[in-house]
Amino acid sequence: MTDDSLDDPDDPDDPDDPDDSLAWVTTGSGIDYACPGFDVRRDAVTLPDGTETDFHYVDEPPAVVILPFTADGDVVVIEEWRQAVGRVNRGLPAGGTEPDDDDLAAAARRELTEETGYVADDLDPLLAAEPANGIANSVHHYFVAWGCEPAGEQDLDFNESIRVATTGYDDLLRAVLDGEIRDGRTALGVLRYELRRR
Repeated sequence: MTDDSLDDPDDPDDPDDPDDSLAWVTTGSGIDYACPGFDVRRDAVTLPDGTETDFHYVDEPPAVVILPFTADGDVVVIEEWRQAVGRVNRGLPAGGTEPDDDDLAAAARRELTEETGYVADDLDPLLAAEPANGIANSVHHYFVAWGCEPAGEQDLDFNESIRVATTGYDDLLRAVLDGEIRDGRTALGVLRYELRRR
């Protein structure tokens, strides 16, 4: 088998094949609830066995997640109140994109500065992930930011409560491995970066 055969549109085992026998057919779609940041969408679907039903999921724009290193090699992290779990969450800066964001790297630079007041000298893409594709259509685009320096004040949204800190990379990695940091976006970004640099 060649690498090209993995993308064969006629291959019945291709996970991206719209004719896959597992595929659901969407016959209608609408927003049941809208709020700042995301919507709850309801799709009318037909299952492979012919059953007609509804499926609800969180519909939200792509997000960017930044692993920002200072010139000294420390990582800029945020501590943010998370109402859904009722505690302060320690992790990486992140944020949703805007409808006119055609450049994800530019969106990552903007979110880094808005949440932390830091600016990056350079950015490298790290990965794109679907963190909860059973209940949401979210796609998170990760970037590593280099040469980050404080350049001003935060510019937070009205419902963001964020404190900025720096930490050594090894300390951040240890906190992820020990389960001290439970934020999924942070764990994925740090672990992927660690695997890439080995």
